[in-house]
Amino acid sequence: MSTEIRNIVMDFDGFKALNDISLQIEDGEFIAILGPSGCGKTTLLRLLAGFNRPTSGEIRIGKQVVANRDYVLPPNERFISMVFQSYALWPHMSVQKNVAFPIKNSKFVSAEMRSNCNQRVSELINMVGLSGTEKRLPAQLSGGQRQRVALARALAVNPDLLLMDEPLSNLDTELRVEMRHEIKELHQKTGVTVIYVTHDQSEALALADRIVVMNHGRIEQVDTPVEIYSHPATPFVAKFVGRSNLISGVWEGNFFIPTASTAHWPGDSIAPVFRETSCYPVKPEDLKIVPSEYDGVRAVIKEVEYQGMEVRMILTNCADGKLLEVRCRNHNAYCEGDKVMLTI
Repeated sequence: MSTEIRNIVMDFDGFKALNDISLQIEDGEFIAILGPSGCGKTTLLRLLAGFNRPTSGEIRIGKQVVANRDYVLPPNERFISMVFQSYALWPHMSVQKNVAFPIKNSKFVSAEMRSNCNQRVSELINMVGLSGTEKRLPAQLSGGQRQRVALARALAVNPDLLLMDEPLSNLDTELRVEMRHEIKELHQKTGVTVIYVTHDQSEALALADRIVVMNHGRIEQVDTPVEIYSHPATPFVAKFVGRSNLISGVWEGNFFIPTASTAHWPGDSIAPVFRETSCYPVKPEDLKIVPSEYDGVRAVIKEVEYQGMEVRMILTNCADGKLLEVRCRNHNAYCEGDKVMLTI
C-alpha cells in the first residue's frame, strides 16, 4: 500500500517547520528521512502518525485521505505502528505481554490472528532473538533487548506502515551497528513499509532503499544511498552526507579549475547548482596529497588525527583560507604545518 504526501505545510505560529513537502512512498520501501536537528523530520513523522494536523496539503495512505487542513484521522484509526526513541514499553508488562498487546487490542487484527495470539507472539520473539526472555520486565532487559521488544511489538499486527523515530540514538556505537543489521533483516523478512527518521548518515546509507535529505523544512534531495553520497544535488547534501569539501574556482565547459591553479578536473557528473555557485564537491577520501610538481590545490596541514585504519587531516586552502578535510591511510607521512599539494 503506497503512501503519498502532497504539498504539506506545517506552520507553528509563523514558523514553517515543513514547507511544501511532497513524497511518494511505495509499498515495501524502506525510506530514511535524514537531516540535522530542527529540519522538520520528526514533525513529518508525527503527521504521518496522526499526532498533528497539517496547515495545508494532504496525506494519503493507500486510497484513504488521512490528513489535510480540515481533517486528521486519529492514530488508533490508522493501520500503522511506531517505534519511539525511548522505546515506550509498558514497564509493568512482561516481554510477552508487551508484544501481545497490539494483537489483542488493535481493531485491524483479524479474528484468526487474535485466536493464535500466543503463536504469533512466540514467532516474533524468536524473530528478534529474545527467546527465553518472555517473562522478564523491561527493567530487566538491556537497551538492545528493549529495542528488540519495541520492534517485535511494532511488527505484531503486520501494519501498513512502520514509523521509526531515531530508534538507535540511545544505544552505544557497537550495539547500534548490531541493531542496524537486525532492522535490515526484519525488513527483508516482513516486507513492511518503513519510514525511518535519523540524523545519522551511516544509518540512512546502510538501511534505506531511498533517502530523503531535509533541511530547514524542505526536501533537498530524494534518491538511493549511492546517488545521495556520490552525486549530491545541493551544497547542503554534499556537506551533510559524506562531508564533501566545496572547493572554489571557475568552470570552463565541463571542466573545473580550482582557484590559483591550472588543473582541470572533470565535471560531467557534478550537479548544475555547483556550477552556478562556482565550486566543486570532493569527498575527503577522494582528495589525495601529491608531489609539489603536480598542479592542484596548495594547502597547509592544520590538524592530523589518527583514527585507526585512517588518518583524518584538516588543511587550510592557501588560495582562499577555507578549511579542507582529507582522509588517507598513510599514518606517518605528514605532520601539522606541512605544505602540500592536493588533487582528485
